[in-house]
Order: sequence, then C-alpha cells, then structure tokens
Amino acid sequence: MSDGKAWLALESGDVFEGRSVGAAGEKGGDLVFNTAMTGYHEILTDPSYAGQVVLMTYTMIGNYGVAEEDAEASRAWAEAFVIRELSAIPSSHRADKPLDQWLKEQNIVAIEGVDTRAITRIVREKGSLRCIVSTTDSDHASLVAKARAQAATDGQDLAQIVSCTEPYPWTEGYPPSYPFLVQEAPDPKLKVVAYDFGAKRNILRSLVHAGFDVTVVPAHTPAADVLAMNPDGVFLSNGPGDPAAVTPAIEAVGGLVGKVPIFGICLGHQILSIVLGAKTFKMPFGHHGANHPVRDNTTGRVEITSQNHSYAVELDSIPDTLEVTHVNLNDQTCAGMRHKTEPIFSVQYHPEAAPGPLDSGHLFTRFREMVLGQGATT
Repeated sequence: MSDGKAWLALESGDVFEGRSVGAAGEKGGDLVFNTAMTGYHEILTDPSYAGQVVLMTYTMIGNYGVAEEDAEASRAWAEAFVIRELSAIPSSHRADKPLDQWLKEQNIVAIEGVDTRAITRIVREKGSLRCIVSTTDSDHASLVAKARAQAATDGQDLAQIVSCTEPYPWTEGYPPSYPFLVQEAPDPKLKVVAYDFGAKRNILRSLVHAGFDVTVVPAHTPAADVLAMNPDGVFLSNGPGDPAAVTPAIEAVGGLVGKVPIFGICLGHQILSIVLGAKTFKMPFGHHGANHPVRDNTTGRVEITSQNHSYAVELDSIPDTLEVTHVNLNDQTCAGMRHKTEPIFSVQYHPEAAPGPLDSGHLFTRFREMVLGQGATT
C-alpha cells in the first residue's frame, strides 16, 4: 500500500511524518480541510482546488475506489492530498481502480498516517496556512522553509489556469446513476452562456437538466463576445483563487449587468458581488465540505449544502441594491444574494452537489424561471 515515507510541513513550523500513497515528489499550496465523508474523487478533480492541498477530516478514505464517471474534470486539480488512513482495497462494483493507483497516475503527491485531527485544529486556530507535502525531503527545517516559500492564493488569478481556452457546447445531462431530485425541464431549451472559471461537470449537467442549451466560454471572454451569442441568460461558474484578482472577468461581467439575466455560483457569486459594489475577503480557514447548513431567507427553509471556498463577501459592504437571500448558519456569512431590480442572483455554495446533498438543486430551476420571466422566446 505504501511506497515509503512522506512528510507534511506547515508554515507554522509543524512537521508530520507519514507514508506516501501517491506520486513521488513535492507539491504545496494553501492547506484546506474538507469535512465530507465521501466524494474524494469529485473533490480532487474540482478545479476550485487548484493551488490548494486538501486534507480530509474523515478517517478512512478510498474504501470505494475511483469511478471515472464521478470525475468533475478531465484531470485532478488539487496540489496534494492528506489523509489519516487509505483503504487500499476498494469495495464497490462501480470502482475502476484503487485510489492510490489513480493518485499516482494523476501525479498527486499524497500522504497517509498523519494525525489529521491535530492538523485540522492547527488550521482552525492559526488560520490559512501554506504547506508542502514531500516524499523526497526529510529535513524539517528545509521542509518548513519550502512551505513558507509556497505561493498563497491571495492575489492570484487562478481562473485563467483552470479555464477552457476556446468556447464549446455542452449537451450532457445527468448520468443514469445520478439521484437527482428535480425533474428534467420540458422544452423550450433556453440559450445560456456559461463562464468557465473552473466549472465542474455537474454544474453543466445541472444546467442541461434544467432546460438550457449550454455554451461554455473561457474565463476572460469579453462581454461583447457573449452578448453577440444572443443568450437568454449567463451563468458564472465556480473556480479557484482570489476573486478580486480575476480582473478581466470582473470587467466582462460588469458589461453584462442590466443586459441579460445572470446566475452565479461560488467564485461567480464573488465576482458578481464585486461588480455590484461589494467587497470580498479571505476567510480564516474557509468552508470545505458537504454538510454546511444554509438558510434560504426567501423561503425560510434550511438546506444542507456542499461548499468549497476560501473567500467570502463582506456583509457590511453589500450595497442597498442587493438583498442577502442566503446565510451560512455556521458563521452567519453571506451565502447568497439577489439584485432588487435586475434579474440577477447568486449563491456561495454548490447546488450541483457532486459530492454532497441534493437539497439545493432547485436553484437551477429558479434560474430557468427567472430567465423565462424576462421574456426569453428561444
């Protein structure tokens, strides 16, 4: 199961020794802990994790192997992987291969056998920390120095790294195995242009399921190019890094407001908030998991949600033109908003799940209804 020793070092000076269960080498970035009990494959292939090292708080990982059907992108995007214990023998009829084999194929440096609870406590107490995972360097001072030399996500436009380079159509809906709760929308199909800041596949599937004809465009596509496609609506996807650094996208979205209905998720929500006059900030340790309670103020309903973000919108900076529609009940941060006069809304979390509960899948239907309410005739 193990190929030898591995080490995890934090910029705080803490060093942990464990066993290598992935590729050989060194990788680093911002360390984030994810509280989901399942979904490690979707997490590792989520482009929103670019620039970050993922630690799973659940103790055993890999017990159902890797099923390629669950991949959220064509490759893994997390920089490295930290777990307590790897289950080397997958127990699922859906598994294509064991997790450790997949990690090596994806060139993901991974470490097991470390005290993930202790590491999580350090991050919770000290805030966002850079780190390094290595299979080649055992010198503690050297490792800590390398951790401190890692580039944090602050100020980085990582969307340009994970985004597509050319527009393309997306027509695939949910696979037969996906347990969706919202029924597939009837015709007519509505044209939507989806900005790819690091879009997960299940977001695009959810848009198709909700009755949209989807065209995906690169993160830095100008507003004029999008409007020339004559879309009924525009979708702003999730993605990694600092929203304030994605300046070309901020400029593009600014040119779309007031001209077309807009729905944003995660990074898309943050970019939209900046365009509309709010500010964002880096959270102490972010929200990463599949069990975060969010209250929808428009219905009074509490939904359990999937989340993955290290930045959030400053509540005090939200202008009067916007209404806070969703609140994270763990820390009262802004989890969603809508414009009071324009057909625009967004959420900080992931209604497409994958992994996570399906409570919020209805938001894609809400987007369709908003577009139809604006008189789309496609």
